Amino acid sequence: MFHKVQTDLFHAGAELATPAGKEVKWTIKEEGITFMEKQIDEWEADIAALNNFILPGGHPSGAAFHVARTVVRRAERNAVPLGEEVNPLVLVYLKRLSDLLFVAARFANHHLGSGEQSLHAEKS
Repeated sequence: MFHKVQTDLFHAGAELATPAGKEVKWTIKEEGITFMEKQIDEWEADIAALNNFILPGGHPSGAAFHVARTVVRRAERNAVPLGEEVNPLVLVYLKRLSDLLFVAARFANHHLGSGEQSLHAEKS
């Protein structure tokens, strides 16, 4: 599963690294986004619904997914200012990848016996 995600991520990188007006050898396709959305739905069906914000962490595997998600979010924020120079599917792909990694963290923590810590607002 993650092999396909890694391959698609390289395609996104190729699109971001190719200067405007040059031919892109590998491109992001809608199928890669649909693939991640189906995986998200499958994993979410196996974990409790999210009712609160959670703090990243848990099992080292879950925590690693949370770290990867923050890196993808940074890439998304850096790609947004490129605007029309970027295939809009790249931005959608990065957003879905962030979602996938968040759900992967929750899925891993659930199956590895590490609970989630909710973020509770402090009362003043």
